[in-house]
Amino acid sequence: MILADKRIVITGGTGSLGKTLTRRILSGELGTPKKVIIFSRDEAKQHDIRISYLSKSVVTDEVIYRNFMSILEMRIGDIRDYANVCSVVKDADIVFNAASLKQVPTCEYFPVQALQTNCIGAYNIARAIEENDYPVETVVGISTDKACKPVSVMGMTKSIQERIFIAANIMSPKTRFTCVRYGNVLASRGSVIPLFLDQIRNGGPVTITVPEMTRFLLSLDEAVDTIFAAVRHADSGDIYVPGAPSTTVLTLAQALIGDRKIDTVVTGIRPGEKMHEIMVSEDEVNRCFKNGDYYTIRPMLPELRREGDLLGPCLQKEFSSADVVLGYEDAVALLKKHNLLI
Repeated sequence: MILADKRIVITGGTGSLGKTLTRRILSGELGTPKKVIIFSRDEAKQHDIRISYLSKSVVTDEVIYRNFMSILEMRIGDIRDYANVCSVVKDADIVFNAASLKQVPTCEYFPVQALQTNCIGAYNIARAIEENDYPVETVVGISTDKACKPVSVMGMTKSIQERIFIAANIMSPKTRFTCVRYGNVLASRGSVIPLFLDQIRNGGPVTITVPEMTRFLLSLDEAVDTIFAAVRHADSGDIYVPGAPSTTVLTLAQALIGDRKIDTVVTGIRPGEKMHEIMVSEDEVNRCFKNGDYYTIRPMLPELRREGDLLGPCLQKEFSSADVVLGYEDAVALLKKHNLLI
């Protein structure tokens, strides 16, 4: 049980992924941790999480007033601030870096802010471990398919985050740095499905950027499954990628609308968006291997290579959201599976 008796830090732990990751860790499925620390800037969201756990036996009923004495601990701090990061990382065994600016158009308008959170934040974690020789066992960086062949600021900064963590293995060899990369998370905050559902509840119209645009889809729990797979099996410098399905934006909207008489309106592509997302690029194919339900991308740095890395890829071309696209019935089945139809 790899998380048993571990001190775990989740940066950006108040986000959609962070909350699901916290719930799954506290469930004990990978062992009961000694401590789970949610590190973020938002005290209101932290308080909401405290309240949500008051009636759950996994943490003490006094969680609000005994913050540092509970399994689940809230820590106010900023991933951009090196001293803040040092204070939370110094006693950690495992760090999940979910802190992120992830809205694509927002990052286009405020690229320096994206740089500071997505890149400098990751660097602060790597720097803290290297300069202070903190005994952190594992760091998992949460990335995105937009980091692969990036065209947006969000994707570019996430791509650099991947490289920061991969290179950190060389300077801090006692710590295992790895990443996970996945596509759109169904119903996560700021994603398209909550927008579509809200538009449907209000009678429409449903706004579609480009009907033929495709996106990978997976649930929050499937995203956490990918993170847990990396924690259990990844080697230093690996990037774990799930074999996720994809669909067009139009098919997704139609599946959510169903039999309702609701119009759709095409609004055009937004700043920084791609028509199709890529999980594994053609340049990464030669370093990509099948690992159960996941693809593993090995690092390009020769210091991190292992025997067998160049024996042959499992993919013959890049892994694109345009490769195998779900039709209407399959999209409906996927949404039903995750209780997303209204």
